[in-house]
Amino acid sequence: MKSNLATKPFLLWLDLTHDRSVEELINQFRTTCDCRLAKSTALPERAHEQPDMICMHFDRPDALGLNLLLAVKRTVPSIPITMFTVQHSEELAVWAMRSRVWEYVVLPLTTFEQGRYLHALQQLCALRRNARGHAEKPLVERCPSIPESIRLTAEHQKHQVLSKVLCHIDQHFCESVDQKTLAQRCGMTPFRFSRLFKEVVGIGFMDYVLSKRMDFAKELLDNSQMPITSIGYEVGFKDPSYFARAFKQSCGCTPSEYRQTRRPGQPTATEAADECARQGGVWQSHRSSNR
Repeated sequence: MKSNLATKPFLLWLDLTHDRSVEELINQFRTTCDCRLAKSTALPERAHEQPDMICMHFDRPDALGLNLLLAVKRTVPSIPITMFTVQHSEELAVWAMRSRVWEYVVLPLTTFEQGRYLHALQQLCALRRNARGHAEKPLVERCPSIPESIRLTAEHQKHQVLSKVLCHIDQHFCESVDQKTLAQRCGMTPFRFSRLFKEVVGIGFMDYVLSKRMDFAKELLDNSQMPITSIGYEVGFKDPSYFARAFKQSCGCTPSEYRQTRRPGQPTATEAADECARQGGVWQSHRSSNR
């Protein structure tokens, strides 16, 4: 190995991909490293030809390739190994760690991860090239980035679980929204889902759906000429009388009183008559047409 500290790190690459695609990965390191592709699995024997790092590139690691990694480790135990792999699993990462690989890198390689790796590699080379010196050996700062799932706080994780549910409710609150079905989508029991929903949102599931319907009903009362009974149907209520009761409980007044307050030009009596008529004939007609 050369003693010149300015020498680029010497990376010896072993292509263990099924489609022989290692060149694309090597090109990402050519400007900062001396990269050479091994013609076979045989490694240099003379000391001055030994690489600073053996890079083994996998796309889908198999038993043959992983056994080769172990054989390389036994043959040249003093040379660190980096395992680059496309296919990744926790089990494979643990295996690599127990096999004493120096670095386990999941592809594709991000700019940040490449920079971190090169920084640690340069420190390692400096340490190895000064191994015969008497100076205190510096620590190699590898500093792998913390996985996103771990960096998230518990509060963020809860919001992440319910984000898609809230989006679904916002898009379909005028339809039949089933809490049990949504709980199953989240992989939860209805009880756990209900408790988590209230903890994150601040109100219960049905109260949240009801609040969305009431807000939409008030918007229609303010900005449309739709009859009140039709507004009830539009926001998801199948019974006009239940819509009127729910609206009064939520807003403190009936839908007709709300519209009269917001639009004083229209008589309250007219709205009341309209409500009574539609709760009779129109409601029955609507039920018949939907059968």
